[in-house]
Amino acid sequence: MENSLYDIPLIHNSALESWWYSLEQFMNQGGQILWWLAAVVMLCWVLVVERVVYLSVTYPKQKQQWLTLWQARDDQTSWYAHAVRSGWLNQAHLALNQNLNLIKVLVAICPMLGLLGTVTGMISVFDVMATQGSSQPRLMASGISLATLPTMAGMVAALSGMFVHSRLAKACHLREMKLEKLLRSQ
Repeated sequence: MENSLYDIPLIHNSALESWWYSLEQFMNQGGQILWWLAAVVMLCWVLVVERVVYLSVTYPKQKQQWLTLWQARDDQTSWYAHAVRSGWLNQAHLALNQNLNLIKVLVAICPMLGLLGTVTGMISVFDVMATQGSSQPRLMASGISLATLPTMAGMVAALSGMFVHSRLAKACHLREMKLEKLLRSQ
């Protein structure tokens, strides 16, 4: 009997199914807003990974190209040479800071989505209280869960995003300053 390539599990199916089930349960407890928050967080982290890859792979090549062109210049003190240098520094500034403002906006959206989840959860609690009465806490528990989980998730996402954004911004600023020093006249 031949084994097909599709019969070999890359990841143990029961572990993957268990993980997905747990994630789905958590997301359903938090309501629809939690799915939107997850989409915002995923987009934010995709942009963060793009910036890290840029800073570690692409930028060093660009920097070396600018340094090679600058060192190959015979004239580094004229007005024209300074204009070329300023142009390269502006290109570096734009390339280094690309997507940082978008990451900052996405980080700022996270607690707002968490707050929106809190409001929708509290509306659910008040709806249960209005229709069933306030003497049945089990009925209100799902609404309270719906109110607190998005808030917690939004805050966790915002805190981690703020930390990563500040580290990226600092790394970009330091690289920009270092390039400016390297492109000075000798």
